[in-house]
Amino acid sequence: MERRPYFLLGDLTCNAAVGALVALAAAGLVGESWPMVPAMIAGMLLGDVVALPLALLFSVLFGAMELMVPAMLTGMVAGMAGGMVAATRPVTAGSAAGLGAAVGVLVLAATYALNAYFHARYRARRPAHG
Repeated sequence: MERRPYFLLGDLTCNAAVGALVALAAAGLVGESWPMVPAMIAGMLLGDVVALPLALLFSVLFGAMELMVPAMLTGMVAGMAGGMVAATRPVTAGSAAGLGAAVGVLVLAATYALNAYFHARYRARRPAHG
């Protein structure tokens, strides 16, 4: 994963924006009368639809290779979270956007942590070349 501040800020901005917009869209789609599981599925599908064009826009500035996976995962998770919360109670736009942005930051942190773990594991198993 990227370590330069410009790209880290881009990843953070992209995931927070994708999460906020997806959670807003999911909360707008799902109502309190929805059962939890269909709300979660609808939010996940909506998350993919909303996240893809946003990730493509951000990839012009910050590169697609390391931006797409966290952004698409953020879209799915923020959509599921926004849909499930909206199915249980009324949700304001601010709380939906805040939830989505928080989900985006958490997904990005988890993606970076898993990447570091797998790279460390790979380096430990790789035979030394002498």
